[in-house]
Amino acid sequence: MALGERGSLSIGQELISSVNRRHRPDYLIVLYMGLLMLIGLIVMYAIGPQRANVLNNSYGSNYGDTYFFVKQMISLLLALSAFGLMAVVPYKFVLRYGSKLLIFGLAACALLAVAGWAHLGIAQESLGATRWFNLGPLGSLQPAEMLKFGLLAFAAGFLGVRAHQGKINDVHMTLIPIGVIVAVAMLFIIVIQKDLGTGIALSSIIAAMLFVAGVNKRVGLTVLVGALLLGTIFIVSAPHRMERITTFLQGDNTSVSDPNSYHIEHAKIAIGSGGLFGVGIGNSIQATGYLPEAINDSVFAIMGETFGFVGLVVILMIFAALMMRMLKVMDHLGDIKLKLLVAGVFGWFGAHVILNVASMIGIFPLTGITLPLLSFGGTSMIFIAAAIGLVFQLSRYTVHPSRLKENNQYEDSSSRRGVGRSRHTGRSGFKRTEV
Repeated sequence: MALGERGSLSIGQELISSVNRRHRPDYLIVLYMGLLMLIGLIVMYAIGPQRANVLNNSYGSNYGDTYFFVKQMISLLLALSAFGLMAVVPYKFVLRYGSKLLIFGLAACALLAVAGWAHLGIAQESLGATRWFNLGPLGSLQPAEMLKFGLLAFAAGFLGVRAHQGKINDVHMTLIPIGVIVAVAMLFIIVIQKDLGTGIALSSIIAAMLFVAGVNKRVGLTVLVGALLLGTIFIVSAPHRMERITTFLQGDNTSVSDPNSYHIEHAKIAIGSGGLFGVGIGNSIQATGYLPEAINDSVFAIMGETFGFVGLVVILMIFAALMMRMLKVMDHLGDIKLKLLVAGVFGWFGAHVILNVASMIGIFPLTGITLPLLSFGGTSMIFIAAAIGLVFQLSRYTVHPSRLKENNQYEDSSSRRGVGRSRHTGRSGFKRTEV
């Protein structure tokens, strides 16, 4: 390397340290996340007694009126703790141990599969699928959420390195390795655990990262076609998924008397009966046993009945605002690894919101996926809150667009595609930042 080049790099590194100091984080992220959690807690307080009564009558259980509210409160506190932990644990630590987190997630899924095949008590089966560890008094744990977080951390580091090297479109060094890892994850999630919705969320994490990393259109189109073909195979090979697709294609020609369309029809009834302003907190009819999974996957429909069209619009606006804050953080980060980390969280969070809402209003087949921060269930809330905590931490390291533009003179052509999606960031000046 010539002396002049070394001098330029030295100046670039000094500029990096001067513009990338910790500063005030984006507290709007905390505000929007807190609002969603609060709404979910209110809904759980309102419909928890009804859910407990349904289960007690159906299965002879002995749930108290406050059981689900208390469980949701505990989950919320654990989620806030996970958020706080990821907001302070250095992001370098998360990226450094990304491969170990991924291996841990895969190992947990493998252990669950073995426990399910052996019919061990620790493997909890529900509706023909084994997706949770039964932890007794502590509740249940879904290892798929661990796998999402592990894949997020690993892929951000792996694809970030390839983007720095200008090899994001390299088939052998980038696309095949990441494809193999995703395929193994899909084997556990979609084939063994029979959870297509979570599989789509995993794919969305990688898709968002590849897009931001700058994968070219030809490669991106090839990956998309391959994913669609693979998804078609997964659907055709599972009778219950084919039934959902068939029901979806029937549109409004279904009825509540058809067991295959019962769920979606009652979801539409719940949203429609809410009218403009809803029936009010505690007055839900569908939560009394008509709508399946009222506190989990169908909570959006219950909120439509409770808060009405106006309430749903407000909730969707909060989701949109939170996701826009994620995009703003991503757009103002200087290092491609950090951009990819936020992009993965955006893909993860966005996939859950879109799939859940779309399935409840009938424009997408039912997938059985939670609505982030609102649905009942601790594992999903904890890991999504942890991922948002990472975004909150990275918001401390954003750089003003004008400062990034000043560093464009240090740009390296090998990293142009790395952050080519951002208008404001200079790429090469940050190419050699250690993470």
